[in-house]
Amino acid sequence: MKRLMDLKCQTFRYLGVTAALVLATASVPAAQTVPPGSLPFGVYDPNGDFTDLNGVSIEHLFLPWEDVLLSSLVEAEDYAKARDRTLLVTIEPWTWSRDERNTPRVLRNGIESGAYDEKMANICAALGQLDIPMTIRWAQEMDDKSGQFIWAGWEPKAYISAYRRMNDVCRRSVPDAKYMWSPLGLENMADYYPGDDFVDVVGLSVFSYQPWEGAVLGGAQSFEDIFGPRYERAIQFGKPVMVAELGFVGDAEHVAQWNADVRTKGDLYPELTAVVYFDQQEVYPWPDGFGLPNWRQTANVLE
Repeated sequence: MKRLMDLKCQTFRYLGVTAALVLATASVPAAQTVPPGSLPFGVYDPNGDFTDLNGVSIEHLFLPWEDVLLSSLVEAEDYAKARDRTLLVTIEPWTWSRDERNTPRVLRNGIESGAYDEKMANICAALGQLDIPMTIRWAQEMDDKSGQFIWAGWEPKAYISAYRRMNDVCRRSVPDAKYMWSPLGLENMADYYPGDDFVDVVGLSVFSYQPWEGAVLGGAQSFEDIFGPRYERAIQFGKPVMVAELGFVGDAEHVAQWNADVRTKGDLYPELTAVVYFDQQEVYPWPDGFGLPNWRQTANVLE
């Protein structure tokens, strides 16, 4: 019973609807704001910080394809609809229980053999029952070799084959959704492109951690410094571009500049259609011993 309750709380947390489903009387912290600008703005908001804020048009959900309560999706749909938000749904092909995860090899072989078709089909069947516009994102940041994800750093042909198979499985149940291919945005990202027929939008991850940038890169990075090169790599595919995960941490000046830039640079990036903030503490350690940056807006200004 305890495990079932833990999984239920974990599911709500990663769906990003905790405040609405569990803390109905929660108030919005004063530090929480929607950045200025006209570009559509979304949030991954597991703490409910953006529950009552206007100006948010996309609700980002994370789902593992194991240990997920699919009935929770109906509540997530109601939550988003009540706030006039669409859904961005990231499906991660593993369990969030770290001690029960498969290895990359087991995942690759399982997808190739069809062993995971049913898991993907079950999640997509549940998504197909929802009456809300959505974008579906599977196995993100595959070009990253840091070891964070068991589906990342594969040989490109193996990842492309897996992506295409899972894309086909999902489209059978959710044909009207848009499908996002979502690399981190590194120089090798094009090696993992699965083809125009499998991609409706390209998603990128953009995070700025000022202490790490100062120590490793020699100075703080701007939104244009990080996003600009990734955008140029993304537009070669002729698809709309979205920042699927965004976060920034630093001193007050650094955070204020990023906040001012992320929705106001449309003239520089005409194919950029939306930015989605990741309003949660990092769950995987940053390199070089820099710990777990807290991207949450109530904690992202360092003293």
